[in-house]
Amino acid sequence: MDRKRERLLEEFAPLSREDWEARIIQDCRDAEYAEKLIWKSPEQINVKPFYCAEDILDLEYPEALPGVFPFVRGNKLTGNAWEIRQDIRVHNITDANKKALFVIDKGVQAVGFEFREIRQPDYQDFKRLIDNINIEKITLHWTTDGDPAYLLDHCKRFAGEHHADPLMFNGSISFDPLGWLTRTGSFRNSFDMDMKQGEQLIRYASRMFPSIRVIMINGRHFTDAGASCVQELAFSLAVAAEYLSCYTDRGMKLENIAPHMQLNLSAGSNFFFEIAKFRASRILWSNLLMAFDKELAKRSSVHIQCITTKRNKTIYDSRVNLLRLTTEAMAAILGGCDSLLIEPYDICFKEPDDFSERLARNLQIILREEAHFSKIADPAGGAYYIESLTDAICSNAWNIFLETERKGGYLEALKCGSIQKEIRDNDGQTYENVASAKQVIVGTNAYPDNNEKVYGSLDPDIAFYRQPVGNQPVVDPVIPVRTSSEFENIRLATEKHPAGRPKVFMLTYGDMAMRHARSLFACNFFGSAGYEVIDNPGFEVFSEGIPAAFDAKADIIVACSSDDEYMDTIPQIFSMVQGKAILVVAGAPACMDDLRRQGIMDFIYKGINMIEALQYFHNKLGIAL
Repeated sequence: MDRKRERLLEEFAPLSREDWEARIIQDCRDAEYAEKLIWKSPEQINVKPFYCAEDILDLEYPEALPGVFPFVRGNKLTGNAWEIRQDIRVHNITDANKKALFVIDKGVQAVGFEFREIRQPDYQDFKRLIDNINIEKITLHWTTDGDPAYLLDHCKRFAGEHHADPLMFNGSISFDPLGWLTRTGSFRNSFDMDMKQGEQLIRYASRMFPSIRVIMINGRHFTDAGASCVQELAFSLAVAAEYLSCYTDRGMKLENIAPHMQLNLSAGSNFFFEIAKFRASRILWSNLLMAFDKELAKRSSVHIQCITTKRNKTIYDSRVNLLRLTTEAMAAILGGCDSLLIEPYDICFKEPDDFSERLARNLQIILREEAHFSKIADPAGGAYYIESLTDAICSNAWNIFLETERKGGYLEALKCGSIQKEIRDNDGQTYENVASAKQVIVGTNAYPDNNEKVYGSLDPDIAFYRQPVGNQPVVDPVIPVRTSSEFENIRLATEKHPAGRPKVFMLTYGDMAMRHARSLFACNFFGSAGYEVIDNPGFEVFSEGIPAAFDAKADIIVACSSDDEYMDTIPQIFSMVQGKAILVVAGAPACMDDLRRQGIMDFIYKGINMIEALQYFHNKLGIAL
C-alpha cells in the first residue's frame, strides 16, 4: 500500500507559492491580487488568502517544543491542562464559603474571592471563608481594594496552625498599582508607597509562599478600552518592564520577582488572532526577561490568566454572548492559557445569577471533557497561518513596546497621554466600523430582535461604566467601553419614550429585487433602534401603499424601490405624506441631490453612520436621549 501511495504522489508535482498565486490571479480574472484578497487587520497586519511552508521558513521558533524557551508552544510538557476558574463576590463570609464549595463540587479548580463590601476580613473570617476547601488541589485567587499584605499574614497563620507546608497555597493576590492608575487616573496612595507595598509583597511571597503570585499585569484594561490585541501585549509588556525595573533598582533579584508576576490577558472574538496573541505573549515575556537575565529567561515562563472580555458583550440579544464566550474560551485554551475565567453572559448588565454562572462554568467543562481540548499541547503549532500570525503580532507588539520605552517607559508614556491616544484612535476606528455596520454585532447593529425589551431588568451602574472615585488625578484614565453601548443607549431611549415605540412602514413598490433588498436593510436599520417595523410584500403602485401607512399610524414611511423609479415617484410620495409622517428614502440614488433640492432630505443607505442617523431620527420624533 505504501508503494501505491508513493506512485500516486509522484504524479503530482510540488507547487510553489508562485504557482498558487498565479492560479489565484487567473481565477480572479486578473483582478488586483493584493487589493482584492489581502486585507489589513486592525493590528496593521496584512492577512494573505493562503499560507504555506515558505511563510515560516525564516521564523526562529517553529521547531521549538512545549516547555522549551521561548515557550511559544506553552509551558506544559504534556497535554494542555488549564485551571477552570470562577470568581465569587464576597458579601457574606458564610455564603461565599458555601458557594465556593458548591462550585468546586461542580468542576471548578480555581476560586477567586473578591472583597468589595468587606474591605479587609480578619483572620477568623479568612478561616471560615476557606473552611473545607482542599488547598492542596484548589487554587485560590484574591482581589481586594485594600493593602493585600494581610492575606499573606492570614495564609502564614493558617499554615502554622495546621502544621502545613506553605507550598500548599497556590494562586494569586491581585496587586497592580499601575493598573489601578491606568483605570482610575490616580495612585492608590502615591507611586512610592504603592511600589513599596509591591516590594513588600514580593519579598514576603518569595520567602514564604513561592507558589503565590502577587504582582498582576492586567492587559484586559487596554482591550476593554478599545486597544487591539497587539496594543494589549505591547502595553502589558511595558507595565511588566516598569515593575521589573523598579524592583531590581530597589536591590531585588529578578529570580525573586519574575515568579511572583502574572499576566492577565483578555480573550476576544477574533479567533485565530487571539490564539496567536497568547502564543506571542510568551515569546515577548521571554524577550523581556532576556534583557534582565538571560539564564533565568531560558527557564522561566509566565503564568497567563485569561478573562473573557466585556468589550464585545451586549445587553440586547444577550444570549448571543454565549456564542462569543465560546469562541473566546476556545482561542484562549488553544493558545495555551494557564487559567481561564469565563464571565457569565449577563455580567455586563446585571449581577449574574446561578443559571448564567452555571452556563459559564459548564462551557469550560464541555471543552475539557467532551471536546478534549486538554489532551494536546499547542494544537495550533505548525499551522502556517497561526505561526505567521504569532510572528507578526509578536513583532508589531515589540515595536510598540520599544517606542513606549523610548518615551521613558510605561509611566511616562501614560503621563504624557500617548498610550491613551493610541487606544482612543483604535477605539475610534472600531466605533466607525460598528456605526456603519462594517463590523457586525449580531443582535445590535444587525439582525436585531426589535421587540425585545430590557429596560427594568438591567443595572445601569453595571451596564454603563461609571468612573471610580480616586485620589487627585495624575493621568487621564483608560476607560472601558463596550462596542455596542451607543446603540443600546438609543434603544433604551426608545423603550422609555412615553409615547411608545415609533412605527416605521415599508412602502415597497416597483422592482421586486430592489424593493426587497432595501426593505430588509431599512427593517434592520430602524430595528436597531427598537422601532416597530411594518414590512410589506409590495404594492402594485406606490399610491396604494400610502393610505395603508396612514391607517397603520406610521411615524416614518420608508420608500423602497429602485434608483430608476425614485426620480419620478419620490416627489409624488413626498407631496402625499408631507406633514403626516417622515419620508425616508432607502438607498443613495444618483438623483439624491436633485431630490434634496426639492426638500426630500432623509436617506438611509449602506455605509451610513447608523448611530448618528438614529440619533437624528430620535430627535425628529422627540425621543430624549
